[in-house]
This record gives sequence, structure tokens and C-alpha cells, in this order.
Amino acid sequence: MKTNSILFGGARRLLPATLLLSILFQSPTAGAQNMPVKNIVLVHGAFVDGSGWQRVYNILVKKGYHVAIAQIPLTSLKDDVDATNRIIDRQDGPVVLVGHSWGGAVISEAGLNPKVAGLVFVAAFALDQGENCIQWLGSVPAMPESGILPPDDKGFVYYDQAKFHAGFCADLSPAESDFMCASQKPIFAQCFADKVADGAWKTKPSYGIVAVNDKTLNPELERKLYQRAKAKIVEIKSSHVAFLTHPDEVSKVIMDAAAASAK
Repeated sequence: MKTNSILFGGARRLLPATLLLSILFQSPTAGAQNMPVKNIVLVHGAFVDGSGWQRVYNILVKKGYHVAIAQIPLTSLKDDVDATNRIIDRQDGPVVLVGHSWGGAVISEAGLNPKVAGLVFVAAFALDQGENCIQWLGSVPAMPESGILPPDDKGFVYYDQAKFHAGFCADLSPAESDFMCASQKPIFAQCFADKVADGAWKTKPSYGIVAVNDKTLNPELERKLYQRAKAKIVEIKSSHVAFLTHPDEVSKVIMDAAAASAK
């Protein structure tokens, strides 16, 4: 006790009383409370797979983020949400969850995971409880360039090869577009009718990227959904695949979301 009295007595002479108290009673984790979220989980949409995120992945990893990519099966909303949650659950801390196109419907529900601290919608659906994609697609005019085909005899939906470049990725080279079309991953039609359990954007900070030149998902629909979600909206002059054609801009939005979602 005598030693403590000497030490604290000396400290009082050197430090203002309020500063001394703050040092003595500061929580050990107080300095980490404003650290940005470092875990990013990326969710692809229909007709593509997770490899399309590579350019964004490279940028974020170089900036020090831990990035994981959910390879969703596109077989039902439940299957896709479950696949996304498996990746979220593997992360060692809070997560910013990013979804493109159909992936927006997936993160609307998967974002309810308690590890998710923030959401980023990239030319995507942002759905609420009991909603599905079909009802929102019918609320705005279809884009004439869109090449989404009717379901085939097995119930899967493909993107028309003849319209793929103009409708899906007009700002990619024809060679890149041809490869994407040849390697496209179809989505089971029932996915678009599956209803979301709840909208995570109601309780999680959200960002929404509008692809201004999108010919697959009407940009007006993107704006409408983001405005309802009270998301911070960023507009990029891009086709539907903004993550491929404007990876720097998309990555900046994700990093902004990580900073805003800090706990």
C-alpha cells in the first residue's frame, strides 16, 4: 500500500486527475472499439460464380482485409442462405456481407446472422420479410436488352447467348463476355419466387451500388429498393457486373461500409 501511495502520489503531481482516472478505469478493449471490420464475405448472383469477385478480392486483400467468397448453389433461397451462413460462421469476428444481383436477396436474409455488422448491395435486390424477386421485377419495366430466358425443362434459367454481352456485361470485352456466357451458372427458377424471412437491412447499416447502365436489373428498381432500405447509395456508370468492370469503385464502397460498421 505504501508503494502504491507513492506511485499514485507521483502520478497525481504529473497528470490531471481526470486523465489519471481515465487511465485507471479504461476498458482493455476500449481502444479497439472503433477499428474497422476486417472480414468481408462476397456473394455472387445468378449466371456467374464466385470467381467473378477476383478483382475486388485482390484489391481488398492488398488493403489488409480478410476476404471469403461464398459459392452458392443457386438451387433455392434456403440453400443459398445456408451456404452463405456457413462461410460467415467461419469468420473470426464481425463481417461486412456483400451481395450482387440475386445475391442481394440472399444477403437480405443471411445478413440476420449476428456476425454480420453491415451490408453492401451491388446492383442487387434488397428484400423485406415475405417478399420475393418476382414481385419486384414486375414493378418496373423490363429492360429490352435483358436476356433472361424462361425456365428450361428441368426448371433452370439461363441467360440468352445472343443478348449476353449487351444485356449483362456490355462494358467487358467481347472475349470476356463470350467466356462468361459459356461458363454461366444457371439458377433454379423457383429461387425468384422464394420469400425472404426478414430484411437484415432494417437493423444493419447498408450501402447500395446502382449500376447506372444496367440492362439486366432496372437501375430504377435498384434505387427504389436502396431508398427504402435507407442505404447509402453510390451510383457507378457500369453494366450489371460493376464488380468486374469497376472493381476499385466497388471496393471503396465495401471499405467505407467496413469503417461505418465498426463495433
